[in-house]
Amino acid sequence: MMKQTAIVTGASGGIGRAIAIRLANDGWSVLLGCNNNEKSALELQNELRAKGLRAAAYSADVANRSEVCDMIRFAEERLGHVELVVNNAGTAHTGLFQDTDDEAWQHILDVNLTGPRNVIMETLPGMLKRKKGCIINISSIWGIRGASCEAAYSASKSALVGLTRSLAAELAPSGIRVNCIAPGCISTDMTLRLGDETVNILKEETPLGRLGTPEDIAATISFLADESAGFITGQVLTVDGGFTI
Repeated sequence: MMKQTAIVTGASGGIGRAIAIRLANDGWSVLLGCNNNEKSALELQNELRAKGLRAAAYSADVANRSEVCDMIRFAEERLGHVELVVNNAGTAHTGLFQDTDDEAWQHILDVNLTGPRNVIMETLPGMLKRKKGCIINISSIWGIRGASCEAAYSASKSALVGLTRSLAAELAPSGIRVNCIAPGCISTDMTLRLGDETVNILKEETPLGRLGTPEDIAATISFLADESAGFITGQVLTVDGGFTI
């Protein structure tokens, strides 16, 4: 069966890029959502098209409902109706809780929680009409166990888990599945910037003895998006090499 359109936010690099590549190779037409790095998203668009795959880049701030509306309209006009949403866009803030000002706190919530809400709100009418759809939210292990000096980030990712489970129950009768992935320590530019000492500690604390790769997350997305996972909804899959055991 021919796959339809997948929206991947935060697709310009790291985990999002790997997800977009995997889904395109799986046969999805992929909307490459980006915000701060449109150049990389356009390069990925051209790379995928050169291989005969369907992809289109679009720059939008997921925290802005109007921009998200325009992005979804663009995706449906250029690629076809949306059957898969991967809410990957996110931002982080590190610092003591008492030093996190109102602006920083609100920004984290706007991107990490309101952003997924906006994308879901704009794609849901079509999914409800067709009684078919798949939504996958990217949370974090810190949304499950919490992280010192990352209270805002942890709170936003924990709330995303709650949103996932609530929507899974609400939308299941309409044939729409909603799941969540909680990545552990993944080898991205952001992680590697922590320095060799910190990275080595993270590896030592991971039972499998290594950092995860963006491709590890992409493979899990591919599985959840496939019809073979059609009886899975409301779940939070930790992809962390055993870090949270």
